[in-house]
Amino acid sequence: MVIEHNLSLVKKVNRLLSWGHWFSFFNILLALAITSVYWLSEPSPETLLGWLYLLCYWLGHTAFVCFMFFIITVFPLSLIFPYQKHVRGLAAILATMGMVVLIFDAYVYANLGYHIGSTSYDQTIELLRQQVVTNLRNFILIVACVAAILIIIELIISNYCWKKIARLKQSPASRPLLVIFIGSFMLSHVIHIYADARLKWDVTKLDNVLPFSYPATAKTFLARYQLVDLAQRAQRQADRLSITNPELSLRQLQCAATSSESVLVIIANELNPQTTEFIAKQGLRSHGQHFAPNNRNEALLNILYGQFLLHDNSQQQLTQPPAFIEQLPLNTLSISSLSAAVSAQLPWLGAANNAAAINIVFDDAPAVNWQNYQHYKHIMVLPLTSKQFKFVLAPVEMMIRWPALRAQLKQHSSQHLDILPTLLSSAGCYTERSWLGDNLLQTPTLPKLSISLQDIVSIRKDKMVVLRQDGSFGVWSAGTLLPLNERLDTPMLIDALKRLEPVE
Repeated sequence: MVIEHNLSLVKKVNRLLSWGHWFSFFNILLALAITSVYWLSEPSPETLLGWLYLLCYWLGHTAFVCFMFFIITVFPLSLIFPYQKHVRGLAAILATMGMVVLIFDAYVYANLGYHIGSTSYDQTIELLRQQVVTNLRNFILIVACVAAILIIIELIISNYCWKKIARLKQSPASRPLLVIFIGSFMLSHVIHIYADARLKWDVTKLDNVLPFSYPATAKTFLARYQLVDLAQRAQRQADRLSITNPELSLRQLQCAATSSESVLVIIANELNPQTTEFIAKQGLRSHGQHFAPNNRNEALLNILYGQFLLHDNSQQQLTQPPAFIEQLPLNTLSISSLSAAVSAQLPWLGAANNAAAINIVFDDAPAVNWQNYQHYKHIMVLPLTSKQFKFVLAPVEMMIRWPALRAQLKQHSSQHLDILPTLLSSAGCYTERSWLGDNLLQTPTLPKLSISLQDIVSIRKDKMVVLRQDGSFGVWSAGTLLPLNERLDTPMLIDALKRLEPVE
């Protein structure tokens, strides 16, 4: 009797496991339909290799996630609790919950550009809150209908697989399908290793489209055997980035009638306490959440060119004037210098033009020359660089006499990259393409972004995230530069990197 009971139990378990494999297979097909939404949220690949990777990545990774879900949930149930009606019902419920989460993740990804998780908790809750506030009735109706349809589909799949298990075992399609899914999973990783080493952006840009995706990379594979130079690779990767900048599309820079209220920006080598006290007596107020790089060339590129420091040969670029200046109407912008060091770095600087709408003056002693600046209504005084050499970007004190600007900056931070778009906007100049910085006269929508020789810095409110070339990162308080014991804020970085446009 004991032997017969054991044999019966083994048969039950084997039948449940066979049913579970086919139940997982049909759920893979259902998940493939759902995960196609992720691809609709992304631009299509432009190369044959990109399309091949997309197909292999989609089939292989979706099958892998569904199978792992079966191993973690249904498989233990089949062993511990081998009663077919209960297991089939619980499996249908668990599969429905998994599909609901997958649909919700696809919805979040389509709207925000990243997946749900602990780091994107606040953004996800805000997205849900917007839906609930704007249309609660339709939101509840849609969620209820989707859940009901999914549970019905799962119960049908569960019942069909149980009744047709013998027929499904004899199906000639099982082995080829297994080869396709496993082969696609392995081939997608091989293609990604090659694309990562060769900087095939059409492939690597798809890295994180699907949830729980960790593709093999050249850094972790080829670099181990010294088959790729990481330093050279990083430089080539920087070269492949097209930084969104009006200089790349000059014809899109347009200027309306200039404002009658001219703006003066004084840039000093540093602002000592005596100079700051003098400037405060002239009616300027302090803004302490302005961020400046500690590299002099990078600071000049940020302020005058609106560009990141991506190469070591930045000094050569500084010898030529910004190309967008050619598109500005007469008396729009004047850049001059009373500093010998800056004049040597920027040989193209001319004499001051007091009739210009925007005046940028490099003056290391603004207090001494203040009588030349008194007639300007809007004035900004800021140091060229920060003195915090531990950080590529650090807060400095900026002095402002500009009511509209001060009102905006009470709740927001600023950086050198914001100076140029703000000044041109005040003079009535706009471009269809976005600057890397923000127009400080408007409410910013994206986190701050700065790239300094492959070190990525992002700032939002009081949080500053630094992502280094080697993959390490740090999170600091933006105001005090004290370390914060926090994880990498991936949604914040993704939002900041939306300022960039990759090109082939």
